Amino acid sequence: MIKSIMDHKNIKGQFSYQIIRSDRRTLSLIVRRGEVLVRAPYRQSEDSIVQFVEAHADWVLQKLDDSLERENAIKGVRPLSPAELRKLHARAVAYIPGRVASYAPIVGVTYGKITFRIYKSKWGSCKADGSLAFNILLMLTPDEIIDSVIVHELCHRLEMNHSNRFYRQVYRVCPDYDERHRWLKNHRDEIMAQAGLL
Repeated sequence: MIKSIMDHKNIKGQFSYQIIRSDRRTLSLIVRRGEVLVRAPYRQSEDSIVQFVEAHADWVLQKLDDSLERENAIKGVRPLSPAELRKLHARAVAYIPGRVASYAPIVGVTYGKITFRIYKSKWGSCKADGSLAFNILLMLTPDEIIDSVIVHELCHRLEMNHSNRFYRQVYRVCPDYDERHRWLKNHRDEIMAQAGLL
């Protein structure tokens, strides 16, 4: 439940935040779509919550700036038509399996069936049986970004988790994976908006 809505001011700017109290044991901050939420235990004093937010104010303001930038980036985005999405699907089917076939021996794995669809929250997946699925919206990204997602999913054939061992395999094949992943994260909303998902 929302206990209260407070205005917070500091030297660098101002933002409002909601305090949501629950049975949790710790404080946490969430910045989502321009809104700031503070999750707090029922017994947490408001003074300590204010101190907590003050201590993280720079981080909150940066996240709010990032959110505004993403919002501005998608304002002029025209959603793709159903026909354009079908073409995107066809391009994915024609392109991605060949890239998977190229990278599988480099990673040192085999794989099963490859399927394609539009996902709102992921770019690909790998099941225990070796079947792979890819988001057709990857076709709106540069080739090196597509390759990084393919490598990521193929490495799950070695490690079905996101452990350090998993990422060692990813970096072995794709040393600049972090940079590519950051690009995908920074452009996610713009890409999703083209599919009408935002």
